[in-house]
Amino acid sequence: MEREMRIRNYSERTIRSYICSVGQVSRYFNLPPGRISTEQFKAYLHHLITRENCSVSRINQNISAWKILQQDLLKRKWESIRIRRPRKEKKLPVVLSEIEARALIGSPRSYKHRLLLILAYATGMRRSELLHIRLKDIDRQRSVIKITGKGNKQRELPVPGRLFESLEKYYRRWRPAVYLFEGPVPGKAYSASSMQKIVKDCALKAGIKKNISPHVLRHSFATHMLERGVNLKRLQLLLGHNSLKTTAIYLHLADLDKAQLPDLTQAKPEDDGDERK
Repeated sequence: MEREMRIRNYSERTIRSYICSVGQVSRYFNLPPGRISTEQFKAYLHHLITRENCSVSRINQNISAWKILQQDLLKRKWESIRIRRPRKEKKLPVVLSEIEARALIGSPRSYKHRLLLILAYATGMRRSELLHIRLKDIDRQRSVIKITGKGNKQRELPVPGRLFESLEKYYRRWRPAVYLFEGPVPGKAYSASSMQKIVKDCALKAGIKKNISPHVLRHSFATHMLERGVNLKRLQLLLGHNSLKTTAIYLHLADLDKAQLPDLTQAKPEDDGDERK
């Protein structure tokens, strides 16, 4: 199963998650995965929902892993054993106000921690993307950082000049070997749990009562960009979303009254010299 997913260029995180999912259902029935029936698998999903209160995303992850096992490894026709996915939860993500976001990113005493949060908020990167920025991904001349996102898809994110100056100051002080943010071991990326702890601690220090995680900075970036007048398609490209529908959820969060709306009764600057006959 691992080989099949590597051939299909799944990310390391997805490979680990799917293998873990199949291993858990195998241990639940004490049977090899290939001997577990569709009805048994459905019973396992029902157990996850009713007994373990698992989220919709966790259930979908299990179904996706099951599909790869059945269709690609066991060569069974998926149409005959198709399992319908649960309806998606329509929960709006937690978003900080701009005042709260500035309080959060300004609260760390450590320059490294502060820069980590600033970069997360200023670019809207996912946590895994941020922690796996390599030094060679940073293009100072073009003021962009190359990001490797979900499915190993790459995109470039523009970085404000002041932030690049901060990155240079950070590099001169910390001298990372491979990744921009590294832990105690040179050449090893900073851990996700460490960033989670930084965000939680800083939220407490800043007096923020909301349930905060690193992903909240990404949600806040997207919402505040819309409020500043960035169009939805541009935001989709910045966030690395495959579908514009995914990005559109932020329309429900943004206060679009804050956006600078053009006065269509006024001529555009390049039209000021035109004369009507």
